[in-house]
Amino acid sequence: MDANLRFWRAEGQSFFQRFLLWADALDPLLLLKSSNEIKRTRLSILINEKTLSEPIQNNQTKKAFLLSLSSVHPDTDKIIPVLFRPPAFMPVTLPLVIVSSVQRHARHSFFWQFVFHTYTTAFTLVNGNGTPKAEEYSLQQKQLLLGLGAISYSACVGALPLAFMNRYALKNSLMQLVVRKLLPAPLLGLTSAFTVAMVRSPEFDNGIEVMDRNGNIVGVSKKAGEKAVMETALSRAVLFGTTFFLPEVLMYCLQRARFVKSPRALGPVRMFVIMSVLAGMLPVSFSMFPQCGEIKRADLEPEILSSTEETEFFYNRGI
Repeated sequence: MDANLRFWRAEGQSFFQRFLLWADALDPLLLLKSSNEIKRTRLSILINEKTLSEPIQNNQTKKAFLLSLSSVHPDTDKIIPVLFRPPAFMPVTLPLVIVSSVQRHARHSFFWQFVFHTYTTAFTLVNGNGTPKAEEYSLQQKQLLLGLGAISYSACVGALPLAFMNRYALKNSLMQLVVRKLLPAPLLGLTSAFTVAMVRSPEFDNGIEVMDRNGNIVGVSKKAGEKAVMETALSRAVLFGTTFFLPEVLMYCLQRARFVKSPRALGPVRMFVIMSVLAGMLPVSFSMFPQCGEIKRADLEPEILSSTEETEFFYNRGI
């Protein structure tokens, strides 16, 4: 079992523990670390790795693990490209979320949502479970086609309400409320979950590696792959559904309370609210389910169970 997964098992048992770890691991300053520094840190972790049966007390050791968690893929042991590391997720998606939320024309909405889903889909693919090896051209081609199809479909679905409203000149206040305030949140949440499920579908088609408590690989399970993908898709839906819905509620309350008196101040206040919600929801969504996922013996395939007497098995959920 990779050192990152051992760390999550030891330090991330509860939601609160995972939230605190992600709050530190998502620090954008970690993106400034060089590849050589990441490699040295990773090597020191592997050399001095302990069983991690007890919480780490050494602050320097915890910082080393945080850099490893934010920069190294636990299945491939490779350094993740800078733009697709977890600390880069908010700086990249924040402007895309803000721009997407203020569009009034279907074409513009389609373009920005296409860009948004392209990045989040690529992030999902890079940070998914590494068991389905992309060495065969057929698998690479399948993932690219599924990703492109999911991105295009999601962008079309996101822009469809605006296109419908503009096409039929539905400008009444009720339609404006539904299309511009109420629909974006559930649509973006559902399409975000959809893109995760599509681009990571090889994981539940081919299965992912499951390990015993000692870190030994005991087999490849489709059921574990399905569980990992569904958990990640649900967490992504909660992240972006809430990020689009909660700012609308907060802005409505602020306007009703006349907290923002100048119309010119509404734009900056709205951006600050969206930034605050996204910053708070990102570690929440990443922490909803354990990174080192657990699956019970009764939930695995018979061919895996026949080779071991273990009762609990673990896998890398991915992000």
